[in-house]
Amino acid sequence: MTDFKACKVCNFTREKSYGLVVPSITELKIKGCEVLEISPTDSVMVVLENDGTIVEDQAYFLCLPTNTKFMLLHDKETWAPAKKIDGGTAWMARDSLVLDTDTVDSTVAPWWGLAQQLKQDLTSIILMSEADLQSLVDVPCSELASALGFHEKKAQDLQETLQKVLDRREEERQSKELLQLYLKAVENEDRQQEPSRAGAGDVDYPDGMEVDPTSGFMSRTLMVLKGKTSPETRLSTEDLQTVVTRGAEAMQEVLGWDAAKTTELLRACEAELSTRLQQIQAMRSISSTQTDSSGQPSTTGTQEGAQAPAQGST
Repeated sequence: MTDFKACKVCNFTREKSYGLVVPSITELKIKGCEVLEISPTDSVMVVLENDGTIVEDQAYFLCLPTNTKFMLLHDKETWAPAKKIDGGTAWMARDSLVLDTDTVDSTVAPWWGLAQQLKQDLTSIILMSEADLQSLVDVPCSELASALGFHEKKAQDLQETLQKVLDRREEERQSKELLQLYLKAVENEDRQQEPSRAGAGDVDYPDGMEVDPTSGFMSRTLMVLKGKTSPETRLSTEDLQTVVTRGAEAMQEVLGWDAAKTTELLRACEAELSTRLQQIQAMRSISSTQTDSSGQPSTTGTQEGAQAPAQGST
């Protein structure tokens, strides 16, 4: 199900402002151009109205709070802080800003404005796009320190923090993709089992709940394990934990495979379980762990998750 976000959109002079409910940054541009009477063929850029941060990443768009106000810019328009402008003189402010852009952009790097924004409020990191964060990470440490008025060591610590923010966003994206792949695999598996369940006869078991009396594995788990292509990716995390805990001997007995083939499958299950646990811990860390004053979030949960498969297989 697509998530819709309530937001606001305004034009360059802030004279026109409208409320919208859109599911994506692309739809925001389309509907925003429509209500602001901007030609759909014009190239527009979306920025945050309050500070001019460029918004171009869908994941970042979804992370912004409800009723965030955006500004659509096109041609040579550029963001400027809100100020009282008479409707009849708005064009003068626009021409002045365009002139400033033409004369300053050639000498001032784009990251400089972002650095000044951080200098005023370090918490604005959470509102920056990944492209903005990467540009600040790539700046030579000495130049960033000069722009912020920091010692080089403090500027280096800041860049490390920015890189960690980028890493966490990437982990969150990978976790979401992993969950989507898993749910899709479960749906496909359920469709494949529908015909066999329909002709099961007198006994009506819940899906996948039949237990093999010899091995103690769920019959559904055994069916998936005997699959030819990456069966470990089709098992639930709970099933993977059961497989890893029972070990190679139990699997070899119930599957009737040789030791080498069984061990190879067990290792694949351990690796898959370890990956999922680390992803889950990363997501929990993103949502619940606050970065301390030194910019180093806790990684204890991730390390514990990575060790879980090894402990279960002994």
